[in-house]
Amino acid sequence: MAHVILTNVRPWGAAPVDIVLSGAEILSVVPAGTAGGEGARLDGDGLLALPGFINAHAHLDKSWWGQPWVSYGGEATTQGRISHERAERDGLGIPSPSSTTAVLREFLRHGTTAVRSHVDVDLGVGLRGIEVVREAVAGFGGAIEVEIVAFPQDGVMRRPGVLDLLDRAAEAGATAIGGLDPASIDRDPVAQLDGLFGIAERRGVGLDIHLHDGGELGAFQIELIAQRTLSLGLRGKVTVSHGFALGELPADRQQRVLEACEEAGVSWATVAPVRTAPLPWRGMRDRGVGIGLGTDGIRDLWSPYGDGDILRVALNFARLHGLRTDEELAYAVELASTRAAGFVHRDAHDIVAGARADIVLLDAENVQDALVRSPRRQLVVAGGQVVVQDGELRVS
Repeated sequence: MAHVILTNVRPWGAAPVDIVLSGAEILSVVPAGTAGGEGARLDGDGLLALPGFINAHAHLDKSWWGQPWVSYGGEATTQGRISHERAERDGLGIPSPSSTTAVLREFLRHGTTAVRSHVDVDLGVGLRGIEVVREAVAGFGGAIEVEIVAFPQDGVMRRPGVLDLLDRAAEAGATAIGGLDPASIDRDPVAQLDGLFGIAERRGVGLDIHLHDGGELGAFQIELIAQRTLSLGLRGKVTVSHGFALGELPADRQQRVLEACEEAGVSWATVAPVRTAPLPWRGMRDRGVGIGLGTDGIRDLWSPYGDGDILRVALNFARLHGLRTDEELAYAVELASTRAAGFVHRDAHDIVAGARADIVLLDAENVQDALVRSPRRQLVVAGGQVVVQDGELRVS
C-alpha cells in the first residue's frame, strides 16, 4: 500500500516531525526530515498539528443549512421548541440528506472527523432520520465517522410506541439510545428510565439522556441515572447531555452527585452555552468523569446559531469556566479531541502510531493560540484522505 508522508509539522506545538500514513492509519511519527520510503509527500511547512476534532453532541438531522434563512419562532422553552419543531419541520423538508450533507461538510472544513449525533426518533418521523443521516455520511467515503444515538425528542412514556422505535433503532445498529428530561417532559422518571435501561441492557447499547431540568430536580434524576447504571453493570456506557443542574448545586451537594457519577462511570456532554452555570470541571477531571464537547443543533428550529467549528465550542467552554493558564487552555482543546475518544468508541485518538489518520494543521504558534484565535484549517486529513487543503474543502 502506498504511503502518504506529512512532513515538518508540530504535534501539539512540540518539535517538528514527519507523520507516515498507511491507508486510514498513522503508521509512524518520526523526527522531521527522517521519514524515508516512497509515497506522496505533503509539506506541513512547520504548522501546528492537532488530532481531528470530535463532536460529542450533534443533531445532524435537524438543520435547515443550505436553505433560505429560517426565522426563529415558537415559545422559548424546551416544550415550546419541541412543539415548534414538530409544526414546522415537514414544511422545510427536515430531515434532509442535502442539509445533513451541508452540515457534515462544515464539520470537515473545520477539522471535525468524528461525530456522535442524536437523531430524532418519534411517531412522526419514525426511523427515517437515521436513514437520512446514514445516506449523507455514506457520501463522504469514510472521511467522517458518525455514531448514531436514537433520540426521542418528543418524549418517551407520553408517546406510546416510541420505546418500540428506540428498540428497533438499537437492533438496527444505533450505538446508543437517548432520553429526555424524565421528570419534566414525561413526568414519570422511573418509568422512562425503566424503559430506556431495559433496551440498553437487552441490546447492549449505550444511553445518552438530555437533561435540562435544573437544581435539585435535575440532581435527583442524575442520581437515578447513576444508580441504574451501576446496578445494571453499564459502567462507561451512559452519558448525561447538558446536565445544567450539576453547575447549579451547592458545593457539598455537587460533590455527592459527582461521587455517584464517578462510581457509575457516567460521562458528560456539553455545548458550553452562555448564561449557564459552569460545570465543576476540575472535580470532574480529577474523578475521571469524562467531558465531551458538542455543537448541538446548527441552524435549526431550536436556534439560528452554529457554524460547525468545535474549536469555537472549546473556546466557549474555556471562557464560561474562566480558563486562563496555558495548561487549562490546552485542556479545553483536549476535550475537543483526545479526551473525547470514548464518545466515539476509540481506544486512542491522537497523533500517534496506530491511531486513525485524522490530522488538522493550523497556522498557530501553539495550542493556546489556536484556541483563542480559531484560525482556518490549512489542511485536514480524515481517515488518511486529504479533505481540506489551503482552507478549501476537497470533498463533495
